[in-house]
Amino acid sequence: MFLLFIAPLRRTSRVARWRGVSLATLAALASTGCAVGPDFAPPAAPKVEGYTVEPLAPQTSAANVAGGEAQHFITDQDIPGQWWSLYHSEPLNTLILRALEASPTLDAANAALRQARENSAAARGAFFPAITGNVSATREKISTATFGFPGSASLFSVSTASLNVSYPLDVFGGIRRQVEATEAAEDDQRFQLVAAYLTLTSNIVTTAVQEASLRAQIAATQQIVDIEAHQLDVLRQQLTLGGVAGGAVLAQEATLAQARATLPPLQKQLAQTRNRLATLAGRFPSEDIGAAFDLAQLKLPRDLPVSLPSKLVAQRPDIKAAEAQLHQASAQIGVATANELPQISLSGSFGNVGSPASALLNPGIGVWSIGGSLAQKIFDGGTLLHQRRAAVAAYDQAAAQYRSTVLSAFEDVANVLRALQADADGLAAAEAASLAADKSLDLSREQYQLGAISYTALLNAEQLAQQSRITLVQAQATRFSDTAALFQALGGGWWNEKVGMFDADKPGPAAPKN
Repeated sequence: MFLLFIAPLRRTSRVARWRGVSLATLAALASTGCAVGPDFAPPAAPKVEGYTVEPLAPQTSAANVAGGEAQHFITDQDIPGQWWSLYHSEPLNTLILRALEASPTLDAANAALRQARENSAAARGAFFPAITGNVSATREKISTATFGFPGSASLFSVSTASLNVSYPLDVFGGIRRQVEATEAAEDDQRFQLVAAYLTLTSNIVTTAVQEASLRAQIAATQQIVDIEAHQLDVLRQQLTLGGVAGGAVLAQEATLAQARATLPPLQKQLAQTRNRLATLAGRFPSEDIGAAFDLAQLKLPRDLPVSLPSKLVAQRPDIKAAEAQLHQASAQIGVATANELPQISLSGSFGNVGSPASALLNPGIGVWSIGGSLAQKIFDGGTLLHQRRAAVAAYDQAAAQYRSTVLSAFEDVANVLRALQADADGLAAAEAASLAADKSLDLSREQYQLGAISYTALLNAEQLAQQSRITLVQAQATRFSDTAALFQALGGGWWNEKVGMFDADKPGPAAPKN
């Protein structure tokens, strides 16, 4: 019977000491060796000083209506984590916090981040030796005639236990580059989570503003319907008294029907908007989300931050995700380059030999082996060469996509800044137009009752007043929506967020550097 088993830890021989020192030395050499491929450095921030060709005006114009306050642009002001609280709407704050807890979109992004984190941890396991233990037992019967002795049979048992160690020497840094790539993939998923968070909160704000706008449009339209219905009653009385012709009554009935016809589409949009809010909050459309939004209950943020262009690349999660993808592509060049070079590894085993099987736990004859291997492909039809070239091409693609993402981000900010200025001017113009249309309608009604104008002129004045009121409501809502778009375009202040964004077992992305 032969037995190979693991030596007790208290036994320290020169072989064991030499083995430990050798492995430690080789591991140190492998960890301090060079890593082939490019060393990644984050791209520098664009050397631009602003977002628009002309200098940005310090503030917008103002209008004497709800949501008509002048907004001030403050350069390099930090963005609060819960920027939506600047609207001073408790229902909006509550809805967003509930959505952060129940959104399946965030749950999916969180799961993707956990997966990337575990893949990164698994890749780091390659830095350590792989240790395998084997135990086996066999019962054999052999003939001594095989060895030239008189024919007889021998029956015996064999039990073995072994400990094998293998360790790839990362001389050229291929393993380190692979770990670097997985860590960059983890960063990518982390910023994908931030992007999902920012998109969710921004969509809830803009959808709530849309609901408030639709409610205001419905209220304005209903007011017009009531006025038109009252006017129809007056005309019918005048027709009875012979003061107007029947054509005037028919025309007013058509006008009233047209005004009423505009209500169902608005009510349909309102119902669909409420369904959208429920979905964003992680609920079914049949569930009541409670909050109802009105433009009069929202406060327009007056002080608007405008981040420096040099900081935008550190604040936008889509830019940070593109940077992580570029980092991953850079590391893969190192992996492909290392694959072209010799692959060196160490292996060894250690144990004792004893008999019988009960000696598994007893000292026996010490046995060990240690060896190394070097493998280098001599011919592979150009596979490794083209794989490295493909990795370089993938890096070039990621670099181009990064530049495209940065350009789109700056475009977003520039568009929103222009929109906010135009929104304020548009609201002031809509207010003036609505006031003028209301005055014209009042005057036209007086003139019609006195017989100074035709009924057609009165209808024109009524239609103009109706459209002016709807335009005013839409202009008010646009200012609220575009303000939310500015916070989103600047990154949304995720670096100041404290609740509901990341897993509790891992902090979120590093805050942008000042």
